[in-house]
Amino acid sequence: MRPLWRCRNCGAEWPCQPARLGLLVEYRDDRTALLGYLAALMTEADHQLGQLHPGRRPELTDRFLTWARARG
Repeated sequence: MRPLWRCRNCGAEWPCQPARLGLLVEYRDDRTALLGYLAALMTEADHQLGQLHPGRRPELTDRFLTWARARG
């Protein structure tokens, strides 16, 4: 749900756990593309959430990117 960036199914901040799992499955063969996609969405979310809450910039790196980095 934009511009709130919440999941339509569960209401949690997007990407929620089910969304993260779905994205990892969808991009299982191209982690770089997943990170690029998430970075673009993070930029959009930063802009939209910034308009909703002027003067208060949310920290979005962990929410959008950190969890998607390859482990190991």
